[in-house]
Amino acid sequence: MGKVVMYGSVSVDGFVADEHDQPGPLFDWLTGGDVPLDESGVVKVSQPSYDYTRAYWDGIGATIAGRHVFDLTGGWDGKPPGGVDHVVVVTHRPPPEGWDPGAPFHFVDGVEAAVAKARELAGDRVVEVAAGDVGGQVLAAGLVDAVRMDVVPVVFGSGKRYFGSVDAQHLLADPDAVIQGDRVLHLRYQVRRGDRGQRNAG
Repeated sequence: MGKVVMYGSVSVDGFVADEHDQPGPLFDWLTGGDVPLDESGVVKVSQPSYDYTRAYWDGIGATIAGRHVFDLTGGWDGKPPGGVDHVVVVTHRPPPEGWDPGAPFHFVDGVEAAVAKARELAGDRVVEVAAGDVGGQVLAAGLVDAVRMDVVPVVFGSGKRYFGSVDAQHLLADPDAVIQGDRVLHLRYQVRRGDRGQRNAG
């Protein structure tokens, strides 16, 4: 079964977007390098960021996102971002009117059901959960194996929190990856689960 990894670019004070859902400089590291990260020719990063991120992207089988992000992006025009095979959208609402039923998007009510569906789709590959409210709900449900953060040197002061509305303590292991890129610090933590110990992931 694939591991579940919470992921996102984040400010040093813990925000994935400002109050207006704008990421500001959080994605500058994805366009400021000289090594193409995908085939678009737009996403270019430093070599350390490429080595770390490309391997992770290649291992993703499904991504879980909230309906808010889905709506903000216009459903990525029906094409999963980053070359991912499937996107599972957590929502109480049906797909938008006119939505292509053949697009590899799956609309599921509730985070537990979303994780189950994503695991089914991903097989032994990684299930990525977008940071923010939905990611925080998956963490609170005890379903996240690892947390990956691309920490960008900016302070937002307020905005959309990386862990959403999480208000309880969750222990993480010491970081098992610390990679310095250009204008970004890549961190990875395994989630500690009491007597179940640490689990390897992502």
